[in-house]
Amino acid sequence: MATLFRLLPWLGLGLVAAVAILGPAIKIVAQWERGVVLRFGKLAGIRNPGLNFIIPYVDRMIKVDLRTVTWALKERQEVITRDNVTVHVDAVVYFNVFDPIKAVLNVEDYRTATEQLALTTLRSVLGQSDLDELLAHRDRVNERLRDIIDEHTEEPWGVRVSLVEVKDALLPEGMQRAMARQAEAEREKRAKIIHAEGEYSAAETLKQAAEIIASQPVSLQLRYLQTLVEMSGERNATIIPLPLDLIGSIAQALRAPASE
Repeated sequence: MATLFRLLPWLGLGLVAAVAILGPAIKIVAQWERGVVLRFGKLAGIRNPGLNFIIPYVDRMIKVDLRTVTWALKERQEVITRDNVTVHVDAVVYFNVFDPIKAVLNVEDYRTATEQLALTTLRSVLGQSDLDELLAHRDRVNERLRDIIDEHTEEPWGVRVSLVEVKDALLPEGMQRAMARQAEAEREKRAKIIHAEGEYSAAETLKQAAEIIASQPVSLQLRYLQTLVEMSGERNATIIPLPLDLIGSIAQALRAPASE
């Protein structure tokens, strides 16, 4: 028993030493992570999800999150378009790491680097775009942004940009009023064109009808009778029908003195 009591301090010391040695050697990597191991500062490999062991005080493990990161602008960015219009825009970028080794070895902080690159590219691309393109063809602008950012991050940093979206573009109040007046003028233009086309079609139809009546005098008599039927249905006037021959004779009698 006395021997056991004498060994207790040594047992405790050995337990502390074991914990100090084995504790740093045990590493847990989550399912959405990968562990990049550096041995004496040199790349030693990648550790997969689960329980992993490294050499304490010799190896260093850096865990890299492979999940998609959503980064949105904290405040609106003021951008001048190619046609010299000041626009305040909101944007969001989605990216993820697909190569943990490049993300650790080739860039100090891949998140900050990708965010700053996206911000710089946003200003550059929107500065080369017209206001009409930004408003009417925003999908093209988004695709161009994604391609440029992904080109600079995928190969050197192991970061893939999956989506870049310009959420909103706020125009100055004066520009909004000018665009409203332009839209109103366009609607008035279309209305006048449609009205003119209607008048032209009506004139063409009347011309064709006059040619048919001139070639077939009987059709004028039929049209006259049809008009009388339509007028009699209103019941608001007394109609006295007259033959067309009588009307023609009266018209000739009235024209005769004028010709003399």
